Amino acid sequence: MPNGPTKPDKLPTVPAENRNKLSHGQRAADQVTRVVGSWYFIIGLFIIMAIWMSLNAIEYFWYPWDPYPFVLLNFVLSLLAAVQAPIILMSQNRTAERDRLRQEYDYYINRRAEHGIEDIKKELKSIKYYIQKK
Repeated sequence: MPNGPTKPDKLPTVPAENRNKLSHGQRAADQVTRVVGSWYFIIGLFIIMAIWMSLNAIEYFWYPWDPYPFVLLNFVLSLLAAVQAPIILMSQNRTAERDRLRQEYDYYINRRAEHGIEDIKKELKSIKYYIQKK
């Protein structure tokens, strides 16, 4: 919830996100989400998988360390998914909280604008009444 009074005449303040106030884990979660959510990561992962499968499928030059069913590759990918999922969720939770604060701030701004419009309508009504009396 934004800090400050909730009266429509007083605008609450929304704390701006300060990178220095974030914990190391929060910064790491944001960085991992930024990297993992990029096309560079997806393309790089596909390239690594293709190289891994190619090197292990060709048995002419050396003995493959992970033969055809690629059990080790499956384990590595499962481990990667198991680690990435909670980190991405942490980052999304922080983003959702930030969005909630922004929405609440927008609500207070809209309420303040509504009260301002009501005041202007009252003033116009009194001016109209004054002009009609003359």
